[in-house]
Amino acid sequence: MSKKLIRFDWAIKRLLRNKANFVVLEGFLSELLFENIKIERILESESNQDSDTDKFNRVDILTQNSKNELLIIEIQSTYEIDYFHRMAYGASKSLAENHTLGTKYKEIKKVISIHIVYFDLGQGQDYIYKGKTDFIGIHQKDKLGLSEKQKITFVKDQVSDIFPEFYLLKVNQFNDIAKDTLDEWIYFLKNSEVKDNFKAKGLQEAGQVLDIMRLDKDDQYGYNRYMDSLSLKASEIFTLQTEAEFKVKEHNTFEIALNCIIEGFDDLTISKITKLTVEKIQELRNSLKK
Repeated sequence: MSKKLIRFDWAIKRLLRNKANFVVLEGFLSELLFENIKIERILESESNQDSDTDKFNRVDILTQNSKNELLIIEIQSTYEIDYFHRMAYGASKSLAENHTLGTKYKEIKKVISIHIVYFDLGQGQDYIYKGKTDFIGIHQKDKLGLSEKQKITFVKDQVSDIFPEFYLLKVNQFNDIAKDTLDEWIYFLKNSEVKDNFKAKGLQEAGQVLDIMRLDKDDQYGYNRYMDSLSLKASEIFTLQTEAEFKVKEHNTFEIALNCIIEGFDDLTISKITKLTVEKIQELRNSLKK
């Protein structure tokens, strides 16, 4: 058994910023990062902007955990060819904005940048990717490590623990077969459903918090408007793609017709080959004479 729930992106904008509901985000982060995450507070994020593009195209939330790390969760609904660049920009921006000028660089917070995308990004077969910074020797091929003094001073084990870390979840590539608790979360992110047998941290709570029937009338209206906007955006993209395909097809058809005219085929034969009307073929003939 399973029941349809509110989409995670809308829940982040409205419900999961409430401290009483932190358990849902904590569960997701704990399963993804393979450690128990405790959220201390929600910080300001760009999802507070008011334009329709920001409201309906992407959602982000910036949190700070008990280890004083910054965790960004960003959800992107529609394709952007330069999305990798924005991932880099967002992590750098959060790192810089949350460092107090004049303080030691060792006070810079670790940034963990998590991106949930509903489109195919880059080339790869997996649906969960992790990226971190390691320094590898050009000649010796060894990995640069921290000295013992640095480990004690920074309370870090590896150089990569200092630099931003990225997680990319391409949920549409998931095959809906949940083999572990992290997969259960991916299933929910893709389908907005939690099955009764799911054991992942935070998911059973999500089944309660994100039940659409529990929303008040204003939130139900807002959620339905949000879902309508996603449908509209998807329809706009489909329309643009379809028009582009027809233009390419039409261009190719005209090219064939023009070649047939040059080769001396009569109008009826060209019409049978290209499915163009005789009138359109005659227009093409006249255009060649100009």
